Amino acid sequence: MAIAAPSRTVAAALADFCAGLRWADLPSEVQARTRELLLDLIGVAFAGSRQPSSPPAASVTQGSAGKATVFGAPGVTADPAWAALANGTAAHAVELDDVTTESSLHPGVAVIPAALAMAQQLDASPVALLEAIVAGYEVTMRVGNALNPASAYARGFHPTGVAGVFGATMAAGRLIGLPAAQMVHALGIAGTLASGSLEYLSDGAWTKRLNAGWAGHAGIVAARLALAGFTGPSTVFEGRLGVLHAYTDDPRPDALLADLGRPLQVMRVSIKPYACCRYNHGLIDCMLALRAAGGFALADVERVRLGVLSGGALLVADPIEQKRAPVGIVDAQFSAPYAAAAALVFGSGGIDVYTPERLGDAAVRDVMSRTDCFHDAALDAEYPKRWPAEVSVVLRDGRTLSQRVEFATGEPENPVAREALVEKFVSLAEESVPDAPALAEAILSVDEAPSLATLSARLQEPRSR
Repeated sequence: MAIAAPSRTVAAALADFCAGLRWADLPSEVQARTRELLLDLIGVAFAGSRQPSSPPAASVTQGSAGKATVFGAPGVTADPAWAALANGTAAHAVELDDVTTESSLHPGVAVIPAALAMAQQLDASPVALLEAIVAGYEVTMRVGNALNPASAYARGFHPTGVAGVFGATMAAGRLIGLPAAQMVHALGIAGTLASGSLEYLSDGAWTKRLNAGWAGHAGIVAARLALAGFTGPSTVFEGRLGVLHAYTDDPRPDALLADLGRPLQVMRVSIKPYACCRYNHGLIDCMLALRAAGGFALADVERVRLGVLSGGALLVADPIEQKRAPVGIVDAQFSAPYAAAAALVFGSGGIDVYTPERLGDAAVRDVMSRTDCFHDAALDAEYPKRWPAEVSVVLRDGRTLSQRVEFATGEPENPVAREALVEKFVSLAEESVPDAPALAEAILSVDEAPSLATLSARLQEPRSR
């Protein structure tokens, strides 16, 4: 597909727009959402730091000098680029980090670790941190929208890794103070560092988590290189051999700049209540609703049919034999049959069901063995802007119980309440910090603080055992 050249490069337009973002000028709802996204990411980073994939990622920070927090390592600080790698990898480990529909990616795990690490290193103000986050989300999600997620998936690319590096670059570049011309170079450099393979789906490897961490790391490197005078192509997005040529067969170039700032992309982010791939969330909602309605017992279930979006089938439904028999936690996080069966058996889709013990539960295994996935043009009609889901439970007495949801829990159209966000944070962080409720309060009012010093100290404070 030929991509028409804009009157100026996309990178220049994004750099100019993001340079003009000022916290004081943002609507109160945008400010509130940005603080909530920071809260959510820090919570999942603490929880993720306790996963087995995180200590190896944290170990690469050793020997690097810096002031950036390394989550799960009290008192340890590191160079921002390496802290961003460790923290982004950790935050993506439990599949509870924020997510988007149209771009089908996770902006927070790329942008916030990079922004927080650079802000700590530079002693930037809390407001500067929050402005960088808004800018980073704007770029990440717009690049992801333009990639067309189903096409990127089909090519074997993880949109979080590919698009996330540009948002991390924008966030880091704003904090460093790159002028617009150097920001364009930084985005061009990020195009060479963009990456993210989906091959983890073959055997449940940890590399999906690294895709997020690498995006944050690479974004800081790109911004630092630009600051030092290194150059990158100004047509990194729309160029003949640019991102929209390299990572997708069906790009949507107009999405890069369409309706810029109306609304800001942070307002289109979903908060995840369930610890698995976002393509499973509507299915979990359906199954929990059927379970709550009652009228049947587990022994009555003959088979289960899951209506899966075609764009996500590669991740959670295909091949069905593999998805019915997940071996490890990553496999389970990306199995629609497991998500539905666990919701039916345990009444939950939270982090509590993604454990080796729950994965091996005989009842869950039995339900999975009788679960199929199907595609429906009606479900796909508005994808990727809308992600409906449908579940049918066929009972042994001949009845079929069905449920459909249009907007999964946590989407902007079906948001998680502020109280629930705080509860989620406390549940995830309380094993790692001395006073999780107080930390939540500090994060949600961080823009009122004169500096990041107090928050940084809280993040690095060990919990008494």
